[in-house]
Amino acid sequence: MKTYKLTAFETNGEKILDESFNADHDVAAKELGEKLLSEKNLVEKTHRCTSPSGKLLLFHS
Repeated sequence: MKTYKLTAFETNGEKILDESFNADHDVAAKELGEKLLSEKNLVEKTHRCTSPSGKLLLFHS
């Protein structure tokens, strides 16, 4: 398993979510990241999900 990083921000730049989670591959991590954002009602906030190699899997500004 690989460790992915999910972060979300307020419009003023304040970090409101900073979580790491594990997934087998990038596609699964993207789906899990979307699910976590939805559960926390952060889908419309600025957010990003990155892979261990730095690949950007999710981004919304």
